Amino acid sequence: MCLSVPAKVLEVKDGRAVVESRGWKREVDASLIAPAVGDYVLVQMGVVLEIMDRKEALEALEVLERMDMEAPGGA
Repeated sequence: MCLSVPAKVLEVKDGRAVVESRGWKREVDASLIAPAVGDYVLVQMGVVLEIMDRKEALEALEVLERMDMEAPGGA
């Protein structure tokens, strides 16, 4: 199963972007969508799928955080 995760764009260069989400940073493929620094994007399997509305992205991240806390062995 693949999970798409909202992430904030920190850097963009040559079809790649550095994004941050839920305590991790990674470089992803941004060649399909051209995000700008500060955008929130939906990332799946290392690829930016879409640019998200900021409010929607933050709400999704909050839900993921709550799910982590409610999971057995969660924070």
